[in-house]
Amino acid sequence: MNTLPIRQSVVNLCVKLSHLGYLAGTGGNIALRIDADRFAVTPSAIDYLSMHADDVCVVRLTDLQCIEGDRTPSVETSLHARVFRLRPDVSCSIHTHQPVASACALLGRTLEVDDEATRQIIGPYVPLIGYMPSGTALLAGMVGRAIAPDLNAYLMRNHGVLCCGASLEAAVASINALEGLARRHLAKRIAEQISTHPRRAVALHRVLQTLESS
Repeated sequence: MNTLPIRQSVVNLCVKLSHLGYLAGTGGNIALRIDADRFAVTPSAIDYLSMHADDVCVVRLTDLQCIEGDRTPSVETSLHARVFRLRPDVSCSIHTHQPVASACALLGRTLEVDDEATRQIIGPYVPLIGYMPSGTALLAGMVGRAIAPDLNAYLMRNHGVLCCGASLEAAVASINALEGLARRHLAKRIAEQISTHPRRAVALHRVLQTLESS
């Protein structure tokens, strides 16, 4: 099977998410299932806007062996593999540092989903996964323990976001839905702070206006 079209899809998605501000430089990574045994994953330490299809790695799901591509697979390859093993319905797994949801990941709290439309995309809540160093088996293990069949978005404390979906488009929809939810959540928290801390009102109003206009 020619994997270049799938690898090109990974590149195209990297460019799209970079333009949206969800990926920057070499931060974040994307994995796209090819079949039951293989998936494509972004390489390590390559700028997304200069990436080519040949740079994208094809990795075996069972042992994480790189079987196509000359680059080193992302350090988060084992994390994405954990998602694919636990969620056979998932075709795309994306780790981003998208700004507002990543800010929520610093707060150390699970996010409750506040409307039915968002619930249909990402599930009833967004769990918080505790901090472990990037690229470690410890982080992959913690993510694995949090994965659930009805949850498509996860906050990783001090590390950003993991979203997944049955297709590339569904995973992107999860990313967008989570960012909208995070924006509403932070706006509500800021509004509460304005009412209880009037001395901070001017600065907090500016932050709130930024959230509402973004």
